[in-house]
Amino acid sequence: MEIINSNQTYTEMVNEMRKLLADTMHRMYEHGFVVAAEGNISVRLLNNQVLITPSGLDKATVSPEDMVRIDLDGNVIEGNHKPSSELHMHLAAYKLRPDVNAVVHGHPPFSTGFAAAHISLPSSILPEVTALLGDIPVVEYGTPSCEELAKKVEPYLPSYDCFLLENHGVLTLGKNLQHAFHRLEILENSAKVTLIARLLGGEKLLPQAEVEKLRKKSQ
Repeated sequence: MEIINSNQTYTEMVNEMRKLLADTMHRMYEHGFVVAAEGNISVRLLNNQVLITPSGLDKATVSPEDMVRIDLDGNVIEGNHKPSSELHMHLAAYKLRPDVNAVVHGHPPFSTGFAAAHISLPSSILPEVTALLGDIPVVEYGTPSCEELAKKVEPYLPSYDCFLLENHGVLTLGKNLQHAFHRLEILENSAKVTLIARLLGGEKLLPQAEVEKLRKKSQ
């Protein structure tokens, strides 16, 4: 789970995570990965608990104190706001993937454009994508803020770390929050490069031998 210093008390660790979530949400807003009250992120804590961003608050100004602590069933343990309406998608990832300690969901325009067009992104267009993201499935549309969306994502969770959500946005998983955020950045850059390459006549993918080498190196 997402622990910064083993000498910290649990309360200190939670407070550190609150600040980290707020700072990361601000970065997402500054990068244009979310606007207004869109997007949500979370981290796994000890004791089967999760810290998640609140629902309905401006992500440019959300504060550490706004974060909501919940259990793996979505019950609020601590917080003055409702947890993100996408909590079901986050909790599904934590329940199915013990190696995942952070979940990031945003609407970055280039990768969301591919999701809206129901067009997959090639995983072998750039070495970073091959090594750090792997294959990127396009998940069938599910109504946002409902368990329906989580049910659409669940079959893909055991095998993938990045997802395009049809007509919605993207989802990335990571061993910690920085890892999940970096995957979102790489995914968005990959979408941008793919679009430019197609405007120039089409992308030329890495040779399969190089793909295998990169994936083996990243294991």
